[in-house]
Amino acid sequence: MKTIPHRRQGGIALLEAMLAIVILGIGLLGTVGLQARAYSALSDADARAEATLATEKLIGIINADVPNIAQYNLAESGTPNSSLKDWAAETRKNIPGAILIVQVQDQAAQNRYLVDITIRWQRKAKSETNRHRVISYIAR
Repeated sequence: MKTIPHRRQGGIALLEAMLAIVILGIGLLGTVGLQARAYSALSDADARAEATLATEKLIGIINADVPNIAQYNLAESGTPNSSLKDWAAETRKNIPGAILIVQVQDQAAQNRYLVDITIRWQRKAKSETNRHRVISYIAR
């Protein structure tokens, strides 16, 4: 019977270890990328929630002060009057860089007022502008 000489396979274990480290590194980079995207989405959701709370709060304030409803108009980049000053300051504190717009329209034929509140903000300098808009009708 003939014997077959064994050849040494030196370095295979080292090659396998290096390949495992490369695959692990790629997986870890993917995980870090997913975490960064999740944090970004969470930050956007927080700002949207704050915008919702702010618009609902202002609708409640206006609803309690219907005789002075005309004072609640606020143009884009306008200076809030005494009726809106506290609300605008709180909203800008909770949503940095927020642009606030409030439009009140008298709809006499329907015996109501239309209140249109828009809050815009930009989370990062080169990111898309976010907008939250609520339209509500308030009875006379």
